Amino acid sequence: MNAPSVYLHALGMINALGGDLDRIVPALAAARAPGMANAHTGIGEAFVGSVLAPLDLAPPAALARYDCRNNRLLLGALAQIAPAVDAARERFGADRIGVVLGTSTSGIEAAEAAFVYQAQAGDLPANFNYRQMEIGTAAPFAAAVLDLRGPAFTISTACTSSAKAFASARRLLQLQLCDAVVVGGVDSLCELTVQGFASLESTSGVRTNPMSRNRCGINVGEGAAVFLMSRDEAAVRLAGVGESSDAHHISSPDPTGAGGELALRGALADAGIAPSAIGYVNLHATATRKNDEMEAHLMARVFPGGVATSGTKPLTGHQLGAAGATELGFAWLTLARDDVALPRHLWDGEADPALPALDLVESERFLPRGVGEQYVMSNSFAFGGSNVSLILAR
Repeated sequence: MNAPSVYLHALGMINALGGDLDRIVPALAAARAPGMANAHTGIGEAFVGSVLAPLDLAPPAALARYDCRNNRLLLGALAQIAPAVDAARERFGADRIGVVLGTSTSGIEAAEAAFVYQAQAGDLPANFNYRQMEIGTAAPFAAAVLDLRGPAFTISTACTSSAKAFASARRLLQLQLCDAVVVGGVDSLCELTVQGFASLESTSGVRTNPMSRNRCGINVGEGAAVFLMSRDEAAVRLAGVGESSDAHHISSPDPTGAGGELALRGALADAGIAPSAIGYVNLHATATRKNDEMEAHLMARVFPGGVATSGTKPLTGHQLGAAGATELGFAWLTLARDDVALPRHLWDGEADPALPALDLVESERFLPRGVGEQYVMSNSFAFGGSNVSLILAR
């Protein structure tokens, strides 16, 4: 028996483009990200993607011990889908709604600030609680805030964390373990990631420049993106999921892209479509030398006829554990809303002659309308050889 289809309903998002969809959509169309700028870090100046929107929402008093920037980013995104979640709870019951979130840093920023305070004052600050920095707390925290009692767990697989969350959430729905799932990811800027990537010589001191001959690394970013997913039919369906793990190296991708290709082809097979059916691909496109080289070659193999592509990290920074959900959110918008163009590929336009030429979206372009079912793809690759490709259909 075929597994039931699952659909993505309401989307909540916060990142360097803006604090909600009303601000993010026009900023994405104009390729203007107010939060992409230089910031002072413990190792000097770095170009990062910061959330500038006020994070006014605080956890309720009973959950005050979880209050940190990471969870306030999450609250900002959750508030945008709260009406849809409330309706689902009313219909299915709190026990039948799960939460699956991805994160890479959780509230490590809160711990960093607490340890600086301790070094100066001798004690940890009164408002610091170890739960703020625990990697696993994002999903249980969200479940408590939303008054949900279904399965709630956090996935942390570096830059594929929130992309893998969609695969797990779909399994919960297809196995009838849940009737709806809140799914997505969240990550906040912290010294650990900025300095960590800098130590790997993977950060850029200027805006990241994916697929360019001049690319020189990532801009670390922060943000959150969450969906409500269920079996109820909606405009956009999660049509295909492909996952692989090549374990080539702890931090470098397999230069042949073999593992990534397995994920892409697995998603296409899961969706039951040929590569030519895909109308747009959101690339992982970190602008590191090795990632872009690997991804460009595997894209040329999987899509020999070409496909519209773009990498959106110059507009958000690399949000690590939130990147997969955010970039799937951008892809979802192109299907769910007729007024949303394909995201632009923001770069210097100087192609790397060593890479296969890709059809990069550099000016306003929309998916064709009225031509039957349409498909878009989002790719995520991570440390340790974790690879995920997701396909949406309208």
